[in-house]
Amino acid sequence: MLFELSLTFTKILLMIIYNVTVSVDYSANEEWLDWMKRTHIPEVMATGKFIDCKLSKILAEEEGGKSYSIQYLCENMDTLEGYQKNYAPGLQQKHAEKFGGNTHAFRTLLEVVHHEK
Repeated sequence: MLFELSLTFTKILLMIIYNVTVSVDYSANEEWLDWMKRTHIPEVMATGKFIDCKLSKILAEEEGGKSYSIQYLCENMDTLEGYQKNYAPGLQQKHAEKFGGNTHAFRTLLEVVHHEK
């Protein structure tokens, strides 16, 4: 049992969070949020490269819009690189075509070094 817990803990420590921060103009906010929940996030998750996703509103005042963090959890860098090479360009293009000048995004990679429930 102890060995099994140790393996699970080690696996969690090596996981990668692919964080996408998006600023959305007020004029597009409702449509963007609905599209993310109903279309984009399900398409990203359907790639099979991620095991979890969280969409969170950033609690800071921003002039002209709202900001969100989308955190996708994957098992390792190889998995993430496979997503970035084979899926990300097309999915990001769809986003840009739909929301273009109404959003601005940047991406950050995070390595999970501790996780506790």
